[in-house]
Amino acid sequence: MSDPTAFVRVQTALVGPPLVPEIRLHLASAVTPLWRATEATLAARDVPPPYWAFAWPGGQALARYILDDPTVVCGRIVLDFAAGSGLAGIAAAMAGAAATTAADIDRFATAAIALNAAANGVTIGVISDDLIDHPSAWDLVLAGDVCYEQPMAGRATIWLRQLAATGTEVLLGDPGRSYRPADGLVERARYRVPTSLDLETRTECETVVWRLMPA
Repeated sequence: MSDPTAFVRVQTALVGPPLVPEIRLHLASAVTPLWRATEATLAARDVPPPYWAFAWPGGQALARYILDDPTVVCGRIVLDFAAGSGLAGIAAAMAGAAATTAADIDRFATAAIALNAAANGVTIGVISDDLIDHPSAWDLVLAGDVCYEQPMAGRATIWLRQLAATGTEVLLGDPGRSYRPADGLVERARYRVPTSLDLETRTECETVVWRLMPA
């Protein structure tokens, strides 16, 4: 398999997401060509979609919220969970978090996060472990767009509520995904995020930053 870092550089361009133009990310312009390139690179079919190559609405909303109010993260130990491009974690580092870690199990995502952090002049830890069921080592967990499919959303919500019960603040960025928790949410901010029809069924998503409460 080719080097994931080289692959990310070749397949993407450095651009600023619509809601957070001050942060530059290695992003792709379309899903299907990148998906095919990933399959060819891995010499495998049915690989996971390249979520890391797009600035999803939930991550953009979290990043905007953090940059507009740095007190959310200032001096705190932050985890960007299922980080994708690392957008929320990068925003946390830029806004003054004491330490920021971005976690994603996709090797291409961890390569993209490292490149994106460097492009924005911040240092964040990058890990590829599945952290679900791990005890909290963070003051704040950021989770953008983690409720798009049932197995992931179910596992993540149980774990994140457990973290919230131990005193960790958990913020979800969500544009109304099907498997978002139905209760135990406190709204912190709301944004209209421009989106691409290549990713969504509409050109703009109303996206909310929620604080997730314990069960």
